[in-house]
Amino acid sequence: MIDHCLSLDMLAVDPLAGVKLVPIRSDGHHSWEQEECGKFESHHPIGTRERLAYELLLQVRQSRCDVVGMGKQHVRNGTLSLKRQKTGVPFDVPVMPEQQQAIDAMLANDHLNFLVTAQGEPFSAAGFGNWFREVCDAAGLPKRCTSHGLRKAAATRLADRSATTTELKAWFGWRTDSEAERYTRSADRKNAAATQVRNQANHRLTTETP
Repeated sequence: MIDHCLSLDMLAVDPLAGVKLVPIRSDGHHSWEQEECGKFESHHPIGTRERLAYELLLQVRQSRCDVVGMGKQHVRNGTLSLKRQKTGVPFDVPVMPEQQQAIDAMLANDHLNFLVTAQGEPFSAAGFGNWFREVCDAAGLPKRCTSHGLRKAAATRLADRSATTTELKAWFGWRTDSEAERYTRSADRKNAAATQVRNQANHRLTTETP
């Protein structure tokens, strides 16, 4: 805009000349905590559309733009296969028991998609995001709890259970190692800290034993 104004002689000098932008450091979307997950599950039980959306986000571990397009036609022999809309990377993930339970609890219908609006139409990604915000509000969850935050929570859980960079890339449809390594590095730090605590406890027992 400033370049355009300068070209039209609306400005004599560039007011931003010499200004350095300060980089903003952020961890991005909040990763849901266990207590927040429990609160959602208590308010939206199995058999509700809200719980099905939650289980798809948490168990399939994909973005909302992918979740809204998922349906029974994508499941073969207990595996759900799709391509990430954002990157085009294919993913093949097992249908987890919690996810299958949420699917089976819904009334039988002829819809291809697992999730549809109250009018029986497919969700758009934006429409789903707005609706999921409302169901999180209904459960009394803070604004920091978003659909993408469930994907981050799932990645954190897998990394904490010793999932490798390659395994995370395969499950989440990531192209680069760096996306997965954010979670594996965090898990490594947690494991290192826990190991150090155990070592110190064992050392005290050894030195204090008569």
